[in-house]
Amino acid sequence: MSSSSFPLVFIFCFSILLLLVSTSMQTVSAATTNKACLKAYKKFIKSACNSTTYPKVCYKALSPSASAIKTDTNKLCSIALSFTLNATYNASSSIDSLSKMKGLSPSEKQIINDCAETTGEAIYELENSLKALANLQGSDNKADEMSDLKTWVSAALTDEYTCTDEFDGQKVSKTVKKTIKKKVLNLAKLTSNCLALFNLLDY
Repeated sequence: MSSSSFPLVFIFCFSILLLLVSTSMQTVSAATTNKACLKAYKKFIKSACNSTTYPKVCYKALSPSASAIKTDTNKLCSIALSFTLNATYNASSSIDSLSKMKGLSPSEKQIINDCAETTGEAIYELENSLKALANLQGSDNKADEMSDLKTWVSAALTDEYTCTDEFDGQKVSKTVKKTIKKKVLNLAKLTSNCLALFNLLDY
């Protein structure tokens, strides 16, 4: 290598090194910014959840979606409703599985059938509540849309409690009682939280 080409090689290598350092610093900076943003988003969710009856249940459900929610109250309510609807689908599936158990007593069959029906109604009501929430943003009559939204979710909550009331005074196996109550009571908590979160909507 000639002495005249050495400085050129040095400059080239030094330029590459600077580029690598710059890229590395940008990556670290972006990661730091993302971490700070995520922390702020989770703080927003925690603050919102503190307005609900079951804040821990609320935060556990919504914090994994912090990057999608950011600090958007509409998105917060939409994801809370979607999460609750999915939980209702799962509860309905579990109740359907119970109906296939052998050796069920007549009262157990009745309770399972009734809970399957009320859970099915809750699914219908929560699906309609999601539509009402979607319509809310572009509506000229937001008061009516908000009223519809709360009515659908309140009806779902009533259906969920109707299912658990079925156990009063009935002889039911531990498996049936535990499975249904665990699923439906968790569902009722999620639904109740949705109603509380709606109060944060700026309409």
